[in-house]
Amino acid sequence: MDCPDQSLGQFTDFKKGDFEANWNKLAESKFGHVYQVKLKLLREKYAMKTFDTILFPDSLEKIIDEVSKIAKLKCKYIISVHGICSEASAVVMEHMSNGSLNSLLVSMSFMWPKKFQMIQETAMGMNFLHSMKPPLLHLNLKTSNILLDDHLHVKIADFGLIHWDEGMDKNAFMEYLIARGNIRYIPPEIFTNCTGPPGPAFDVYSFGIVMWEILSQKKPYPGCSVPAVILQVSQGKRPCLEFLPAPRPSDCDQMIGIMKQCWNQDHSKRPQFLETKILYQSLRTIFSLFVFWGVNVEDSVLSLLTKKDFGSFRQSVKREDVCMQFSGQKSLLHYTAASGDLESVKHVLSLGAEVNSATAKGYTPLIIAVLQRFHDIIPLLLEHGASVTHGDEDQWTALHFAAQNGDDRIARILLDKGASPNCREKSGWMPLHLASQNGHESVVRLLISRSSEEDVVEREEEHGRTPIHLASFYGHLNIVKLLLTLKADPNGTDLALSTPLHLSAERGQNRVVRHLLKFGANTNATDQKGCTPLHLAALWGHAGICRQLLLNGANPESKNLQGWTPIHLAALKGHEAVVVQLSQGGCVNSRGQNGWTPLHLACHQNQPDVVEKLLAAEANPNIVEDSNGWTPLHIACIGVCFPCVLKLLSYQADVNAVNSEKVTPLHLAARQGCEAIVKVLLMNGADGTMLDSSGSTALDVAQRREKREIVHLLKRGSSEYHC
Repeated sequence: MDCPDQSLGQFTDFKKGDFEANWNKLAESKFGHVYQVKLKLLREKYAMKTFDTILFPDSLEKIIDEVSKIAKLKCKYIISVHGICSEASAVVMEHMSNGSLNSLLVSMSFMWPKKFQMIQETAMGMNFLHSMKPPLLHLNLKTSNILLDDHLHVKIADFGLIHWDEGMDKNAFMEYLIARGNIRYIPPEIFTNCTGPPGPAFDVYSFGIVMWEILSQKKPYPGCSVPAVILQVSQGKRPCLEFLPAPRPSDCDQMIGIMKQCWNQDHSKRPQFLETKILYQSLRTIFSLFVFWGVNVEDSVLSLLTKKDFGSFRQSVKREDVCMQFSGQKSLLHYTAASGDLESVKHVLSLGAEVNSATAKGYTPLIIAVLQRFHDIIPLLLEHGASVTHGDEDQWTALHFAAQNGDDRIARILLDKGASPNCREKSGWMPLHLASQNGHESVVRLLISRSSEEDVVEREEEHGRTPIHLASFYGHLNIVKLLLTLKADPNGTDLALSTPLHLSAERGQNRVVRHLLKFGANTNATDQKGCTPLHLAALWGHAGICRQLLLNGANPESKNLQGWTPIHLAALKGHEAVVVQLSQGGCVNSRGQNGWTPLHLACHQNQPDVVEKLLAAEANPNIVEDSNGWTPLHIACIGVCFPCVLKLLSYQADVNAVNSEKVTPLHLAARQGCEAIVKVLLMNGADGTMLDSSGSTALDVAQRREKREIVHLLKRGSSEYHC
């Protein structure tokens, strides 16, 4: 039977043939496998994470839904998702050459600077996810989901794949997390009678455990069973601090204090990631972003910075020291800027330090100071000739970082010193794109005040999105309002032909949709897949947005390139409220791909409540699709959906309808071995003597399939099932 091809979202769906044949397995679990693959065209390495669709048949569809959104996120500390390979039931991601932190903590011995760096980079990545509106919760943060690149820099993976759905049973959620091996990272409130869904504090707790693992390079709760871990965590017991190696830097005590706050038994007392990042910055340690190898800090001038003995540092440092180059092409000025001590930076500059020296990754001292938000050091570096146009290896300038961080004070300083508001990084993103994506209204206003009207509608090159596309997608209403007043085009399209209305409708951004409609957004614009905003709102179950779109002229009969109308997609996904709303337009019998109606799709997806709503709206229960002549009852029987069968029969579905092969619903029920469906078909007049095109009765089918109970039922005949 031909099945509908479900929409996979606006991102790349790779084919198996796009990759070279030799897939190198990197990891495996009962949920799937991770492979290193190489794209034939570019010969670039990617990671492909497959999912077991037999053990978890419903998971892939949800994962695909999320991956299409995740692929649009952009941050240096989270993994890049390039798309999916639906043929392999897999997600295609950026390849990280050093694998997971979980493995490296066992196989390598890290110095304190590197540990501190990995902790902060993880915090920066989590802060980015939590800064989304609404926050994007990870709910699966652990060392195996923290990956490292060639230079051992951190990127967070597997975010957005676990969700708390409304009405979800808490025990089922806990069991799912435990099944994924997350027991050591689950906060105590999940094990108690605490009501309400998990929030950002869930991830903060997990981060506290990750901090302990990084600092100790050991596994928490070693040798403990699942019940034992649950008991210890519920009683407030945490991994032992005695496992942390000694001697350790003095800054480690402050790090331990942060760790304890993160795993506080009371979730309301845990810090937010933004607060955690500020706490890290308040440590003013040179280890926060940079690590050097092969330098003994105890015998180096750097040790004085490490100990925050800035007076001794300034007395000891010599002119020849500022010319030294440490691992990763870092200079003494990089370390001094990272320390946050203004007087030390002044002194190093007075000794002739090169203010625009760059590390191997392209960081200048100015970029360091911007990342750390050292508002006093930034003007000093600029006075000494720091370049505001220099970019890192990805061509991110200091202004890009300030825009992403939402720091309008730093952005203003940089702009006053000649930074270009329309400078582009490697993927064509301007600072205005980053500020619009992340909801930093004050930075957006500042950048616009220094930009031309043309800059406001400039596209980033990766997806061709303008600032209003990004603000609409993430629901930043005030920024959308501002951009519209500045003549941003509400009907401008990105590379996928999506308008801001498409993106906000897809994401459920109700207030943004309302405002775009006020400014003349076209409700019937189609993207590259032929979908209107109404298609996307229906697909994702946003009933309120569907209502707004219909009131503003959206066509409920519009078909995408696959021939599906919005009500088809709502039926496919089981969104009852949307189906009811759209059915009022009289499109319940619209035919899509292969002549399938919404009722065919609802039966195929085992959605009995949607079936009932469609039938109540006068959907035809006997309509025949084009490819094989299936009626909805045929599909309900082959899918063994007993509730759907009952509802169809209650609306006079033809119990003896035949398809193109003369197969009846009874033939299919016998083939599937569903005793309940066979009984109800017989009770409603199913004719057991009817022959299919091969000359077989339903009894013949059951005998060939060795369905003994069905054979017994059919031999007894239908007479005793009639009332």
